Amino acid sequence: MTWNISKQFDFCYGHRVWSQELNKDFALDECLKCRHLHGHQGKIIVHLESNKLQNGMVTDFKHLNWFKQFLDDTLDHKFIVDINDPLFSTLLPHYKDKKNLVKFSEGFMIPDITIIQDEPVHIKEMYEGYVIVDFVPTSENLSAWLLQIVHDKMKTIDVKATSLEFYETPKSKSMVTI
Repeated sequence: MTWNISKQFDFCYGHRVWSQELNKDFALDECLKCRHLHGHQGKIIVHLESNKLQNGMVTDFKHLNWFKQFLDDTLDHKFIVDINDPLFSTLLPHYKDKKNLVKFSEGFMIPDITIIQDEPVHIKEMYEGYVIVDFVPTSENLSAWLLQIVHDKMKTIDVKATSLEFYETPKSKSMVTI
């Protein structure tokens, strides 16, 4: 037997899909709205499975509290930007050389705020709002990145993260499976 459970998480974020291209025959116009700076109320559903139950459960739902905290601390109300975005140096002019970035094991970076300590508070606050990744932050890429993070953590307690649904809007989602 295999048991499956899922848990939902919500957070707000912004991004820019600088690589967006459209086929006018399908899109009906050539408006590249996703290339603009914009935001979403994201929803994630993480799916876990196990071939055995521990205390009658795949795992306790509270064992995903760490992921909720990761989303809250790392992505909620942040702007996700690709380090390869042609607008990177425009969006983060103090970091246009792509140095002075703090790297995290989960595969993202943030600006090292210590190098701009003498800047006005509103400048520091702006830079605190950036999360830098090394991929175009589409829902597909974000879902794959987040699933890998959950998978790596949950396997330490013998639970498999099998898929992740990423709702960019209530009507549009991507899904990735391992």
